[in-house]
Amino acid sequence: MTIQRKEVALIGAGMVAVSHVNSCVDANEVVRLKGILSRSGDSARALVQECSDGTGEDVIVYNSINEIASDPDVDFAIVATPPNVRAEVIKPLIAAGKHILLEKPIGRTAEESQAIVDMCHDAGVTLGIVFQHRTKHASKAAAALIKGGKLGELGVVEFNIPWWRAQDYYEELGRGTYTRDGGGVLISQAIHTIDLGLSLTGPVRAVTAMAKTSRLHNMEAEDFVVAGLEFANGAVGSLTASTASFPGRAESITLHFSAASLLLEGGVLTVTWRDGTREVLGEAGGTGGGADPMAFSHASHQAIIENFAHALNGEAELYVSGARAMAAHTLIDAILRAARTGTKQEVGI
Repeated sequence: MTIQRKEVALIGAGMVAVSHVNSCVDANEVVRLKGILSRSGDSARALVQECSDGTGEDVIVYNSINEIASDPDVDFAIVATPPNVRAEVIKPLIAAGKHILLEKPIGRTAEESQAIVDMCHDAGVTLGIVFQHRTKHASKAAAALIKGGKLGELGVVEFNIPWWRAQDYYEELGRGTYTRDGGGVLISQAIHTIDLGLSLTGPVRAVTAMAKTSRLHNMEAEDFVVAGLEFANGAVGSLTASTASFPGRAESITLHFSAASLLLEGGVLTVTWRDGTREVLGEAGGTGGGADPMAFSHASHQAIIENFAHALNGEAELYVSGARAMAAHTLIDAILRAARTGTKQEVGI
């Protein structure tokens, strides 16, 4: 079968851009990185050199969003900018009919995120979100087990994100602020685990919460959150998220069903059945939970990019559409609302 290779523009040259560059290089039978745009021409040129060496094909440095929007070769753009500039970046791309693969979060708030989702939908533009944890073998195995129905009823849920970020991480201008990022640990780090967890459990109905900035960081938004969760299916659960948990450990999702308990941690799924049998699936890998935020393989980013290209060709269903990604944003907003008000908050489902 002939594969229709998609031409891609990468917008943003921050930390995660390297993962996207390496992913495009390794996925060059499916996508071709046409060019890169960033606020710093030097950063874009450095990335161009890296990916040009890998593919043997020329990669250009774009000078503006409008140049990408008017490039007839570009099928989709990977947008990896800070959240506060997403709307202004996306609008000319949407007007030009360019499809968009967007780094998390969609926006700084659920309202802003929904507006972006609606904007793309109304224009007939495909919007995919980089929630790469869903692509891992262990995550897929957990989803298949749950769908199979042998686990019984879900009773208790535990989401745990015990990460660490040194203070110099928050010294970058705007990082950990509401104006640039939309918040702290929830929207910048825990959102990946929240998205994957909700894809397995179904939606949360109501929350109680506390969100604080610990004495271990000097930052505007929260670096520690604890929340009680009431799920629509009747299960109850907890969420703890931190970037003040030195030296940082892998995030985990634990789901206690009537017939077995599932533990997803560091790319490994452990299933412990009530009869005493135990299964282990997947492969351990870095998660970026410690001092180095990029201490993980780009394989999952590559899977997201390849899936997006195949979806545009009508050969696959998107792993995470903009609409599906809204569940995580809606829950995060409800948690912060509950923490701010000190009262239980209903979650819009």
